[in-house]
Parts: sequence; structure tokens; C-alpha cells
Amino acid sequence: MKRTYLITLCLLASLFSMAQTQVVAHRGYWRTEGSAQNSLASYRHADRIGCYGSEIDVWITRDGTVMVNHDPGYKGVVLETATTSEAKALVLSNGEHMPTLEEYLQTAKKGKAKLVIEIKTHKDLWRQNVCVDKVLELVKKYKMTKRVDYIAFSYAAVLRLIEKAPKGTEVYYLSGDKSPAELKAVGCTGPDYNENVFLTKHPEWLNEFKQLGLKINVWTVDSEENLRYFIKNGVEFITTNEPELLQKLLKE
Repeated sequence: MKRTYLITLCLLASLFSMAQTQVVAHRGYWRTEGSAQNSLASYRHADRIGCYGSEIDVWITRDGTVMVNHDPGYKGVVLETATTSEAKALVLSNGEHMPTLEEYLQTAKKGKAKLVIEIKTHKDLWRQNVCVDKVLELVKKYKMTKRVDYIAFSYAAVLRLIEKAPKGTEVYYLSGDKSPAELKAVGCTGPDYNENVFLTKHPEWLNEFKQLGLKINVWTVDSEENLRYFIKNGVEFITTNEPELLQKLLKE
């Protein structure tokens, strides 16, 4: 009887240790009333529905403020060459002013969802390095180190994050042109590749990354068919514009 009980406990522990695919809201949960991409509201909505993470994009202004926005510019204002006051004056589609990373961290500190911060590829590598360092400084200031993951298309940014971030920080590469062995060699947590990399270009990489013990994120997956495919293949994270659909599929 005792042996049966112990075996049952071990089986249950094994089941619970299997990580379920986690939901990352792409640019926050913005496809809902009162929200906008990369707005503070988009984080709150992602947190409200229980997402694992809310992805945001960051740039640094010419006077050193880290702003949250996807594109290099907004309404004709280029963030890399703008002043802080020029950037903060910009109004998003939901009526919010463009947030600083500091404002975003203050908001996320009150929630549970992690922040997945994308360091955007700056035209000037020196300024990109400054952006990386400033982001790490702010995350440390708000004691959010354990609640922030990092992603970047720039391999230089990924390498700097791996070098500068506290030990254990998760850093993922976005561009889709590095093999599993290459990411493993530099200490990257894993890929955060576009769905087509795994669907058409390198479907074999799903197993290769797993065999090397790397975590897999995939973006931006919105169709039910592809969401089901990646759930079935056991990827750790799916970044999506349809977080509630993904949550529904995960409950099936």
C-alpha cells in the first residue's frame, strides 16, 4: 500500500513538473476595448486575463530616456533622435501618452504578469548598448529582475544582455538565423523565432533545441491551427495577438 502511494506521488510530481505552454501577449493585450499596442492599459489587460507575460518594445531617446513603442518613430517623431519631452507628448490611440519604461515598470510591479522586453535594433550601436544598460539599470532599480525576460533581433544586443544581466536572466534571440548549437554556445536561453522558421524553414529545430535543453518561444502565432501545432509540440512560450484564444486552447 505504501509503495503504491509513493509511486502515485512520483507520477503526480512528474506531471506537475511538465511545463505547460505559457501565453505571452504581443505588445500587451491590445485587441480589447480601451487598449493600444505597448500602452500601460495593454499590460493591465494582459495581467487581468492571467497571461504569463506581456511583451513590450523599447528605444532610447537622444537625452537618455527609455521609451516604450514598437516602431522607430510615431506620428513623425523618431524616438532615437527625439527628446524625452517630445516622445512623452505623443498620444496613443487609446488616449494614453507614450509611456516610459520607468512608468511601465511601476505599473508591472503592481501586477503578476512578467515583462518580456524587446531591445529594438538602433541605428547607432553605441546608443543601443546604452539602451541595454539603461534598461538593466531600471529593472534593477524597481527590483523586477526576476520578472523580466529579454528578447532582441540584434545579436549584439543579445550578447550584451547575456554578459551584463544578472545570472539566471532569460535572454532570447529573435532573428531566426542562428542554429540550436550556436545559441547554446553563447549561453542564450533559447530562440524566440517567427512561426515560419519552425513551420517551413527548420521544423527539425524544435527537437534540436529541446535536446540541447533550450527553451523555445515562437511569434507571432494567431491562427488556431498554428497555435494547436505549437501547443502539441510542447514549446514553452507562444507570443500572440490572441491571448484569450490561446488560453482557451490550452484548457482543452
